[in-house]
Amino acid sequence: MEAVPDGGDIPPSTGPGDLLDASTDAAAVISARGVVVGWTRCAVALLGHPATEVVGRSAARLLAMSEDPARLAGIVQRCREGNGWNGRIAVRHRNGRALDVEVRVSASFRIGEDECFLVSASEQRPQWTMGQSVLDGFLTRSPVGMAVMDPQLRYVWMNDTLERFGGVPRDQRLGRRLSELLPGLQAEALETLMRKVFATGLPVTDYEYEGWSWADPHRRHAYSTSFFPLVDADGAITGVCYMVQDVTERWHARQLLTLVNEAGTSIGRTLDVMRTAQELADFAVPRFADFVVVDLLESVLSTEGHGAWLPDAGPAPARTVMCRAALRSVREDCPEAVARVGDKVDFIPPPHDADLLVNGEPLLIPVLDPSDEQWASRSPLRTQRIREFGVHSLIAAPMRARNTVLGLTTFARSLNPVSFGPDEVLVARELVARAAVCVDNARRYTREHTAAVTLQRSLLPPALTGGTALEVASSYLPADPTGGVGGDWFDVIPLSGARVGLVVGDVVGHGITAAASMGRLRTAVQTLAEMEMPPDELLAHLDDLVLRLSDEENAAGTAARSTATFTGATCLYAVYDPVTRRCTMARAGHPPPVVVAPDGRAGFPEIPPGPPLGLGGMSFEATEIELAENSLLGLYTNGLIKGRDHDLERGMARLGEVLAHTEANLDTLCSSAVEQLVPVPQLDDIALLLTRSHALGADQVVSWDVPPDPASVGDLRARATRQVCDWGLQELALTTELVVSELVTNAIRYAAPPIRLRLLRDARLTCEVADASSTVPRLRHARSTDEGGRGLFLVAQLALRWGARYTEQGKIIWAEQQIP
Repeated sequence: MEAVPDGGDIPPSTGPGDLLDASTDAAAVISARGVVVGWTRCAVALLGHPATEVVGRSAARLLAMSEDPARLAGIVQRCREGNGWNGRIAVRHRNGRALDVEVRVSASFRIGEDECFLVSASEQRPQWTMGQSVLDGFLTRSPVGMAVMDPQLRYVWMNDTLERFGGVPRDQRLGRRLSELLPGLQAEALETLMRKVFATGLPVTDYEYEGWSWADPHRRHAYSTSFFPLVDADGAITGVCYMVQDVTERWHARQLLTLVNEAGTSIGRTLDVMRTAQELADFAVPRFADFVVVDLLESVLSTEGHGAWLPDAGPAPARTVMCRAALRSVREDCPEAVARVGDKVDFIPPPHDADLLVNGEPLLIPVLDPSDEQWASRSPLRTQRIREFGVHSLIAAPMRARNTVLGLTTFARSLNPVSFGPDEVLVARELVARAAVCVDNARRYTREHTAAVTLQRSLLPPALTGGTALEVASSYLPADPTGGVGGDWFDVIPLSGARVGLVVGDVVGHGITAAASMGRLRTAVQTLAEMEMPPDELLAHLDDLVLRLSDEENAAGTAARSTATFTGATCLYAVYDPVTRRCTMARAGHPPPVVVAPDGRAGFPEIPPGPPLGLGGMSFEATEIELAENSLLGLYTNGLIKGRDHDLERGMARLGEVLAHTEANLDTLCSSAVEQLVPVPQLDDIALLLTRSHALGADQVVSWDVPPDPASVGDLRARATRQVCDWGLQELALTTELVVSELVTNAIRYAAPPIRLRLLRDARLTCEVADASSTVPRLRHARSTDEGGRGLFLVAQLALRWGARYTEQGKIIWAEQQIP
């Protein structure tokens, strides 16, 4: 816009007409005196006059028509009343030609003291009129099929395109209904839509359906149809016009895309290689193919397999042996197959070599020719089946994941007359790629799970024995494979003095890490138990060990932590003494044991729970209970008592109820308890260790007080020799005499009274000397010139094993001999 007559100026930064150029229409501001006070760029473009030639001059010279003062006065009056006006006028272009424009005049407004009007205009271009010949050509030659139906839904007109779509000549259609001509084309649904248009007068657009036509009876087509009413001058509906487009390619592409999307939820629902392969075959038939075969390399199905060739490994062997992993056919029992699931098969299909597996590109055979000599020569039976069942098209897609060759999937069509094409190759590649990732995941998981199970079972005790003190039975149930191997363990450890150590524990986590951690803890418990530690001290040392190992792994960094990291564990350790029938136990965050009395009453001893291993900073407390003869003591992990439908307390109560049948065989009772409490696989391991307690009778234990006089050693030797002979162990009499002599002599010489000698006849013959001293003798290897120092060395040579353990009153030195 240029200058404004009242002296107001547009800021220089705003170009001429900028404020009025929001629209593409030409616009100008005209005062009530007919003088142009504003001119836009679109006005310049429309009439060719620059702003310098128009602004400040009369607008009348722009008209290409005679002035009409009365009409102009009426327009001005209407705009002054707050209304606008629009109409058509003729204006003159700068080059002299006349233009017809549509003009809109706004209500009046003021710029300074002047009354002004905003006038916008757009050129009216001549409308194109369609001749009858053009209309006829459009209707008959349109790529869209069109037809007109009367109220009885009979054809009254149709174009050439629709005739070509349906394959039915025009003269056979006119006067007949769609359902009479193409009964397989969803005619009833289409006629229902036409009746709806007649009833409501509302159009129906883009109704898609799939069908066939006489023009191409061997292939299904997809169509998009729209219906709209035909109305006469009185507004009555006289017919329905419908238009049809062949959208087969679009429909097919959408169907293939939907197929690929659905595969993500149907394939790979388990971590099992064979089931995943079968899911691929089941999904593809009959959606995509009539017959599907999935063959996997033997190494993929092996728990020790690591896949096959990497891309840079060169060509594959000429003969590649695979295993049939899955089959599926539209025909019952897959008669097309020449091998069954589990059979070994050669690489197929000929005439192509095994490099297809390495290269990884799917092979498309759109038209299969069984008469090919290479097919017939390499597999006559397969060629016979191809001919017999009419297999005519094939796609062979290598199965690869993470640069590892897994196998081959073959898709074939026989009943479906449409051959595979390039679009189907893309779908086959995507289906197999998704399945390959799932197969590889299952393969890796199976290998790791098998390794973890093998490791865990190798770390668990192969056989348990409680000697004559305890009757022992155990049951171990691995976790559901989907949850991974856990870290549950149990053990029975023979101790000195006919005592038995019982342990059960649970490492947090699953997999190889948990199994390895379990093995380390089990070894540590055995070592600490051999050191004759009481339960509370043993757990304290075990807790320190877990903390130290965790600190070492944290200091070593991520690489070390990824192999075996202690994230925590629970443990219960108990020591049973058959002489006193006392059981001392302590626990670290583990459920308490169950004790079932001989009369069937079950209970859970109140043992301080203690913190789980690995927390540190808290102490463990031991509890001692007395077990009646033939009492049942059960140690278990929390997987046995927890469940989705009940809490731990309810699970413990059920465990007591199941174990109340104390008269049952211990092995049978142990296995039946697990079956009743855990009827279905769970995500956690389950361990149950049952023991039935026995006591050593008075005829199996004998003890004597030892006077602090070296002269008493001879009398004690004689007593021990007579007792051993009374037990029928004459062959051990001499050895026992020497052991008693050395241990008693050492106690009299170096220890503090009171001193006591005890012999126990259990699975082994044990000699124990107790005293009030806390100093443990040290085994020495005397030199040839030494006069002493050979006592304990002699004991170590004569006995099966020897050792020392501390008591509240002092210590006990013991030595065991194997009973012949």
